[in-house]
Amino acid sequence: MEIQQINDTRRGYFEAIEDGKEAGKMTYTWAGDSKFIIDHTEVSPDFNGKGVGKKLVMASVEYARANNLKIIPLCPFAKNVFDKVPEIHDVLFS
Repeated sequence: MEIQQINDTRRGYFEAIEDGKEAGKMTYTWAGDSKFIIDHTEVSPDFNGKGVGKKLVMASVEYARANNLKIIPLCPFAKNVFDKVPEIHDVLFS
């Protein structure tokens, strides 16, 4: 599975692609220069139960770490991942 990131000055998204199909997408909105808000995560029904959503959240964590950014997980799914995985709290905006 390949995860791509599309980013512009105000919004962006991470997209999971497998065998040429979109497996899932997680959108975010910039909140200033140093943080972004994960606002929606969606997984294609064909890929339910395969960890696609979590892979998207983890890709955003890697991006945040690499660029010294913080994440505000407003999306209920992303918030749930942050609640369950304490190792990624270093990128949580508090």
